[in-house]
Amino acid sequence: MLEPYFDAVNNSCSNRWHGKVSQVIGHLLESDGPFCSVGECCEVEAAGRRFSGEIVGFRGTKVLSMCLERPQGIRYGDRIQAWGQRPVIRAGESLLGRVIDAAGQPLDSRGPYVAGLSRAVDSASPSPLARLPIREPLGCGVRAIDGFLTCGRGQRMGIFGGSGVGKSTLIGMMARGTAADMTVLALVGERGREVGEFLEELGEAGRARSVVVVSTSDQSPLLRIRAALAATTIAEYFCAQGKQVLLVIDSLTRFAMAQREIGLAAGEPPTAKGYTPSVFTLLSRLVERAGRFSHGSITAFYTVLMEGDDEQDPLVDAVRSLLDGHVLLDRELAARWHYPPISILNSLSRLMPAICSEEHRNKAAELRSLLALYARSEDLVRIGAYQKGSDAELDKAIVMLPRIEDFLRQDAAKMAKLGDNIEQLLGLGN
Repeated sequence: MLEPYFDAVNNSCSNRWHGKVSQVIGHLLESDGPFCSVGECCEVEAAGRRFSGEIVGFRGTKVLSMCLERPQGIRYGDRIQAWGQRPVIRAGESLLGRVIDAAGQPLDSRGPYVAGLSRAVDSASPSPLARLPIREPLGCGVRAIDGFLTCGRGQRMGIFGGSGVGKSTLIGMMARGTAADMTVLALVGERGREVGEFLEELGEAGRARSVVVVSTSDQSPLLRIRAALAATTIAEYFCAQGKQVLLVIDSLTRFAMAQREIGLAAGEPPTAKGYTPSVFTLLSRLVERAGRFSHGSITAFYTVLMEGDDEQDPLVDAVRSLLDGHVLLDRELAARWHYPPISILNSLSRLMPAICSEEHRNKAAELRSLLALYARSEDLVRIGAYQKGSDAELDKAIVMLPRIEDFLRQDAAKMAKLGDNIEQLLGLGN
């Protein structure tokens, strides 16, 4: 009962250090003082208004900070005050079914939520030895994933695709059809119009067991970063209560772009595509917080926007190396109205061999090899250059292809259970 009060005391500071604003460039503020540390919360008092912000770095004797909103109205000499604490968010059971912003303020019409426990937004990842081996599958409600790219409880997967290919539709399907106890979704840098559409697609049943954290594209890069961090913190809270949590962050690319904005403004040297070194450090800190633990699990899916469908993008490469598998969305499949447009041959679940039965693995491998064989010979088949009977395996692939594609196609409104998916998958080759 006393834990929230001890938590509040530990996260508070009785000292308030002050400084004066000397320059404003975009969202970045330079000031003389206050005495502070990087990552600390601060506040600017300007013409009767208060602008909350965060210390992002130092340049010589100057303190660099950034506001959570547009710094319009801040003047030279305005007072800036350091709070002596880091950003926190209130977490509790009452968050279920709610839509909040990155600062923890409700965006729906249901009023404030009650949650006494405050948790640091950017906390350290758990010890490697605190993690348990991932041996149990987690149904996502998507046949292509459950059958060919089976995901385990505590696994971290990426969803890679270009703009308009169907990433948001896929995560909506997963949020409704997952076998996890609950879902935490972060919409990072999302278009405001699409937030309402996504919630409508999620449906009442999906929203009832979900927590949605929203930061729109017009907001400060600090809020866009906090949306992903806050969603992960909320997932950690429910995981500590013994729940199996599905965490979905859409998108990791906008998260990285927000950190790039901050890093470049603070004077960090740019690397490939302008991304600063802190971007890749923050990415690894974020994804390492998910996993399977003794008290619960966080199974995480991170969407990654491939600019120009470029698989060699440095951000795509970096994220792929941090995750336990990836789902690649193919624009050509989407153009053929094949939904979800998952490219099975270019997607991978690294933990699938450890969590599936031998029969499932063998059948999935057999069907994958048929898809690969048909893909290599598709041009010959389509122009009529292939003579039936020349290759028994290719003949089998041609016969099986319509049934495989029918299995992989799935209406967004129709969910399937993991057991049913495996049973149907094993029956395809009969």
